[in-house]
Amino acid sequence: MSELAQVLRHLVPIESEHALVDASTGDDAAVYALGDGRALVVTLDFFTPLVDDPYDFGRIAAANALSDVYAMGAEPLFLLNLLAFPRALLGEGLVEEIIRGGSDIAREAGVPIMGGHSVDDPEPKYGLVAVGEVQIEDLVTNAAAEVGDLLVLTKALGTGVVATAIKAEAASDTATTAAVTSMTALNREAARAMKRVGVRAATDVTGYGLLGHLSNLLLQSGVAAEIVAQDVPVLPEVSELIAAGHVPGGTRRNLEDLGDRIVFGDQDETTRLILADAQTSGGLLISVPKEHADELMKLLEAAGPVAAIIGRVTDGAPGTIKVL
Repeated sequence: MSELAQVLRHLVPIESEHALVDASTGDDAAVYALGDGRALVVTLDFFTPLVDDPYDFGRIAAANALSDVYAMGAEPLFLLNLLAFPRALLGEGLVEEIIRGGSDIAREAGVPIMGGHSVDDPEPKYGLVAVGEVQIEDLVTNAAAEVGDLLVLTKALGTGVVATAIKAEAASDTATTAAVTSMTALNREAARAMKRVGVRAATDVTGYGLLGHLSNLLLQSGVAAEIVAQDVPVLPEVSELIAAGHVPGGTRRNLEDLGDRIVFGDQDETTRLILADAQTSGGLLISVPKEHADELMKLLEAAGPVAAIIGRVTDGAPGTIKVL
């Protein structure tokens, strides 16, 4: 059981007929029915700086917060800022750049930032509350994957490794640019593609890594999966950075938390770490009926993301994954 799961087990649910999705399934956002077939989708996320540039930090945080709304098949309505920052540094212009970055991504998404909250904190943190809306019949959760579905990933892995290398001043310009470009790319078009095609389940890949988020989707759906390691897209230079020791602590914890749910076969440690790498603003992981997979891939390719079919849903112990 993960550390978060241990904490949340003490959360006593408050029954409500309007609560369609809550914390019990580990889904991407809370969903609250409004009536007339409509529902609110609400989420929040914030974290410490991943990159040196404050503007890029703001952009990454905003794209990351919006991702959970897109993963549920919803359209964002508005955002609220969450900022923790040392008061003594307010005159340095860093906060303005962080907020500017978040605002630019909000503008790209076509939604307003309507306020927020800030606190004095010696360690900078930034994120946002994201509020969206969805027709209940279009809601996509992590609990409906079926045997025979194909698994599609829409962004390359490795942002956790690259971010760790950036902090150590060991990431090249090529690796840094690729990671920032990936983390600041909205999942909007990928979400619209999956809604147009009609998929069974989806989640975005963030802190628990590909394997962690896939395992939870499978567990909630009551199925298992096989993925092909060589088909999983990976950012440039990630393997080299792992070999040099730039592995996030969260990535190693992800592997430990997965325990016996993963059968790795003869995959080396680098491959295992990449598949478990703790992502920020990662891609969507989609479970799509096989007969709709070609249409989905065509739409994703037209939208620009680095999308790939990485495996399939199978019979087996719920939540388990075989890596081929």
